[in-house]
Amino acid sequence: MNIRYIFSLIFIALSVALAICGLVAFRSKKAIGVRLGRLLFALLPPVLGNLMIIGAITKPPATVGCYMYYIGIDFTVFSLLRYTLSYCNIPWKNNRARVLVLSLLGLDVLQLALNPFFGHAFSLERIELYGWPYYRMVPYLPQNLHRLLVYSLLVAVLAIFLAKMLHSSRINTRRYGVIFFTLLIVIVWCSFYVISRTPLDRSMIGYGVFGLLAFYFSLYYKPVRLLNRIMMDISAELPDALFFFDDAGECIWLNREGRRLLDVSGQDLSGVGEKLKPFCASSDGADDWTSRLELDGDEGRRYYALEKRTIRDGRGYVDGAFLSIRDDTQARLDLMRQTYRARHDELTGLYTRSYLYSRIREKLEGGTGELYCLVFANVSSFKLINDIFGIEFGNNVLRQIADLLRRSVPEGGLYGRLGGDTFGILVPEADFDTDGIEALLTGFTVSTGEIDYHVLIHLGVFEVSDASLEVSVMFDRARIASSSLRNDYHTHIAWYDDGMRLNMLWEQRITGDLQSGLAERQIVPYLQPLVDQAGNLVGAEALVRWNHPDCGFLPPGKFIPVFEQNGMIAEVDRYMWRCACELLDAWRDNNLFISVNISPKDFYFMDVAAEIEGLVKAYGIDPARLRLEITESVMISDVESKVRLLADLRAAGFIVEMDDFGSGYSSLNMLKNMPIDVIKIDMVFLRDSGHDDKSMKILRNIISMSTDLNIVPLTEGVETEKQYADLSSMGCKLFQGYFFAKPMPVADFKARYIDAE
Repeated sequence: MNIRYIFSLIFIALSVALAICGLVAFRSKKAIGVRLGRLLFALLPPVLGNLMIIGAITKPPATVGCYMYYIGIDFTVFSLLRYTLSYCNIPWKNNRARVLVLSLLGLDVLQLALNPFFGHAFSLERIELYGWPYYRMVPYLPQNLHRLLVYSLLVAVLAIFLAKMLHSSRINTRRYGVIFFTLLIVIVWCSFYVISRTPLDRSMIGYGVFGLLAFYFSLYYKPVRLLNRIMMDISAELPDALFFFDDAGECIWLNREGRRLLDVSGQDLSGVGEKLKPFCASSDGADDWTSRLELDGDEGRRYYALEKRTIRDGRGYVDGAFLSIRDDTQARLDLMRQTYRARHDELTGLYTRSYLYSRIREKLEGGTGELYCLVFANVSSFKLINDIFGIEFGNNVLRQIADLLRRSVPEGGLYGRLGGDTFGILVPEADFDTDGIEALLTGFTVSTGEIDYHVLIHLGVFEVSDASLEVSVMFDRARIASSSLRNDYHTHIAWYDDGMRLNMLWEQRITGDLQSGLAERQIVPYLQPLVDQAGNLVGAEALVRWNHPDCGFLPPGKFIPVFEQNGMIAEVDRYMWRCACELLDAWRDNNLFISVNISPKDFYFMDVAAEIEGLVKAYGIDPARLRLEITESVMISDVESKVRLLADLRAAGFIVEMDDFGSGYSSLNMLKNMPIDVIKIDMVFLRDSGHDDKSMKILRNIISMSTDLNIVPLTEGVETEKQYADLSSMGCKLFQGYFFAKPMPVADFKARYIDAE
């Protein structure tokens, strides 16, 4: 057969293959598909042109083939460049380069298209080949420029593939390398025909093969052997111990970690199965399984996570299996440490509040029927301990309390730190020894070697009669019981009852209502008259009362103790002072005075002297008409500054009275040191002792002593005419009590005493 026919058939086959592959590429879902399809279809014109040149026996078909060949090559190299950039994941960001390439190719196509008119690029000469006429191209300068442009772009493509080969992983080097070397061969092949001017140009076969290889490597190539080798390398370096078995269960390969785990060296793997038995003991003969295992070794307990999987072929037959063993010891220990930290207080090592709650809930829901006591423990004046001794000593206090709980809480009990200086405990009721705990807490002292300090701890105890209650509610109730011991330095344990809860709710409500009570004048002064020896009215004491809109009339005993504890008594006292000034301003036509109380807490929340002096100036009243009552408890702390303050108030014209004289333990000492004008003698002597000689002698001497000190004696609590007469005979100057009048509303006082004049 004529060789020209053989090559014609080859070119026809290549054209069909390129067309089919191009259609497949266009339909591919891969991103490279469109670029690849354009390249394959761009190869069709030069391949078909070369086919016409080889098969033509007359000049016109050969001429058409030449134009298809040369112009088609321009489109091919441009499509090849675009495909290369996409295949190598290189964005074409330089617009100037793109415009330059397109311009040069466009000019080349134009000058080739004009060749039939000017004959400037090439011509065809007729020669004999294998006994048949053959038309060979004779190039001129423009044709050589065409070749230079095409070769320049081909070299650029080669450079891109070479760069990717040198800077890619092994798995990618092959797919770039095959295309690089194929294209290099095609270029050399074409160059051979250009230089040698061999009549029958077969180089387009190389272009066609290149297109088919590009199709394969772009869409279907998978480097299986290389992947297998890489996977084996990766498996060898994995931190998990890996073991591969054949279909008979014999170990055929294990990685480096597997060798270390079983202490296997060399290529003999016959003993691996025996060494793996401790790890596979829990598999029960199953084909696929996962398990966790704990084993004791020379370095202590180790934790392992195991997984075995059987490998089957497409028909379901067993090819083999693999076993993965991961040493989970560090992760398990880290988890255990994290769990411990989440459940235990960092400072004391006791349970945290949330974990203690959950453990208590589990214990109560255990269904044993055992009765429990839930205990709320807190350190009294812990802030003061920190302020005096420092935070480190305070932390040491908490740690030693934790140690005390570890030593003292009986078996079956639970305990933890609730937060700050509070602790929670759950103990069986039968093990709660009240006397023993009182004795233990009475002698509890924290020692650091340099400091010994008795720490006062109060316990609130809630008897768990209803296990379904929320644990937080139980602790709230135990806390309420503990708070009832706030100022008790001798008792350490208080038991919760419903009355405590009601009292707490009352305190919360009355505290919340105070501001509206002051703003709406629900809180009002009641006045109790003060008389002299002749029974004449000389003044009154302002006593606070509350006409609550919901709770009705409230005596001071229902709310004053609450405000004394939370410090809000200062708001009440400031309000009462203002009310007294308003009354004195309204009663300027008489010389009556009004006595007002000053609570010890007032000195902590305001400048008492500045507040009172400001009110007197604001209302323009004589300071002597607003008498100030204090108790000896005012002088418990910061005595010198309090003495100076009272002296300044007296110098400003105020009359200072000491209230409840005789009810304390240091009244005589206070009487000596305090700058006061009046003492109010508490009739506790008469109430407690009747009219025995001792009580009467004490009263007589107090009255006499105060008179000698130029202090006016005032007796309060006078209830009978005889008391009034006896006290008058002893020299008492002023009197107050139910014998004269009970505290009354301002309107009643005004009608009885002011308007009656």
